[in-house]
Amino acid sequence: MTTAKRVLIAAGGTGGHMFPARAAAQALIDRGWQVRLVTDARGMTHTEGFPAEAVDRIRAASPSTKNLIRLIRAWIELLAGLMSCRKIIKSWKPDIVAGFGGYPAFPALMAARQKKIPFAIHEQNAVLGRVNRVFAKDAGFVASGFERLDRAPKKAKRLITGNPVRAALVAARQSAYPPESDPLRIFVLGGSLGARILSETVPAAIADLPEWLKSRLEVAQQTREESLAMANEIYQQAGVKAECAPFFGDVATRLEAAHLVIARAGASSVSEIACVGRPAIFIPLAIAADDHQSANVEGLTEAGSADSIPECEFTSEALAALLEVRLANYAELAERASIARTLGRPDAASLFADALISLEQGN
Repeated sequence: MTTAKRVLIAAGGTGGHMFPARAAAQALIDRGWQVRLVTDARGMTHTEGFPAEAVDRIRAASPSTKNLIRLIRAWIELLAGLMSCRKIIKSWKPDIVAGFGGYPAFPALMAARQKKIPFAIHEQNAVLGRVNRVFAKDAGFVASGFERLDRAPKKAKRLITGNPVRAALVAARQSAYPPESDPLRIFVLGGSLGARILSETVPAAIADLPEWLKSRLEVAQQTREESLAMANEIYQQAGVKAECAPFFGDVATRLEAAHLVIARAGASSVSEIACVGRPAIFIPLAIAADDHQSANVEGLTEAGSADSIPECEFTSEALAALLEVRLANYAELAERASIARTLGRPDAASLFADALISLEQGN
């Protein structure tokens, strides 16, 4: 009997790393592979239902600090993570290792390099992350979520796959853009923990819209816990039907129903919106490393499917003015949705899985 091939996946920190890793893991399992995941304490909050035969929590931390004490502690954590990954590799014997970014990927990729196990990297953002930069030259390939990939070494073997998205989002892609006769639905996403600036600014902007437009709106908004009461009160006083919550577990369904999305510009959000095919207004996180969120939306804005508002210019007045223009023209919204859909990459997980299998077979 042939023994199934094994891949050790390393990812962590945020849903932006974990969601693509989850989709890729399922694609590999569908191809008969065994999957094991290593992540850190933050990543563990995104592992419920992760398709892996084992999930290991390892220690990891960011060494990107000028504080000497914190720097020493971070390297102690990373060294402990490296020892854990070496033990996992010795006992489980993966055929290949795949890193999806975040500092938990560092110990796993370092262990793979030390043990001369082939490894590949997936970079979700349009700017190569710090951990991925360390290993890019030695990786079998660097898969990227977008056409643009800044900070990549010239010697890196680059492969454009797109960002793997969950099956529910690929399925939602099959649905037609909502009809003009429906209530105009706005879906507001603020990343895995919500965004304070969206929680506060979006309700105020929608309240400023003309009555004829507000009467047609239905809003679903991811709202930080501390902003819930305020947001609900603004919507109620404005006479706008709204559902506000810190987290939505049915993102695919809500994207499918939306006429317009307002969101941060994390790689997963951008890729999911494009996959389903919905027009969007993005507000890139100003403090994102290397301004990668602005880079993430460049393809969509240049193609004409999305708008991007810099955080420093994101006011309720500016958003209200843009919303009135966009929501008043259904035909243009539908066209922008169609453009977004052409830029989506529903086969990203399959492309990555097939490339990883080919890399393993070539070693």
